[in-house]
Amino acid sequence: MSATASAAPGGSAARGRFIAFEGGEACGKSTQSSRMAEALGAVLTREPGGTDIGARVRSLVLDPATVGLAPRAEALLMAADRAQHVAEVVEPALAAGRHVVTDRFAGSSIAYQGFGRGLPVDDVRRISEWATGGVWPDLVILLDVPAEVADRRLGAERDRMESEPSEFHAAVLDGFRSQAAAEPERWAVVDGTGTVDEVAAAVRRLVAERLQLQA
Repeated sequence: MSATASAAPGGSAARGRFIAFEGGEACGKSTQSSRMAEALGAVLTREPGGTDIGARVRSLVLDPATVGLAPRAEALLMAADRAQHVAEVVEPALAAGRHVVTDRFAGSSIAYQGFGRGLPVDDVRRISEWATGGVWPDLVILLDVPAEVADRRLGAERDRMESEPSEFHAAVLDGFRSQAAAEPERWAVVDGTGTVDEVAAAVRRLVAERLQLQA
């Protein structure tokens, strides 16, 4: 297993690699990001909620009791979470030579608040780029799961996002697929309908091919 990036000339650690898992609800991101982080010896984190401050944002945004939240306000809350996440967790780890694996990143804002809520996609992307100071994943892995499969996996008890109507989730899925098609050098699509082990094996092959990291 590769726990850290190789050393740079002069003895300083090379910058770590940054992997983001994206996808709609119940696509398996949490499971697969955890597996990959463990295999690589990487920092495992998530959005929203990868920091103490972010956990407050997560509670607000996902609580079914939160009603009347304007789409722009939602987008700004997610960007605020991302800014804190990068400043506190992601950038320090990468700079120290650690690999970072995150369960969601900017791709989710573009898909959910852009495609799902109908906000201008370019604006949502620019807000995230500003919030992160330009930090962006080296590889984005989209776990693609059809809407009907995700709906069966979710069950009855759902958070605020999971409870959105099927039209919203269809738009979100289209948003993820559109991003993957537009940036094939950064994004890669993995069929998320297989068993946990089958998906994990596909992800490992992908990471080895794209980033030359053996997990």
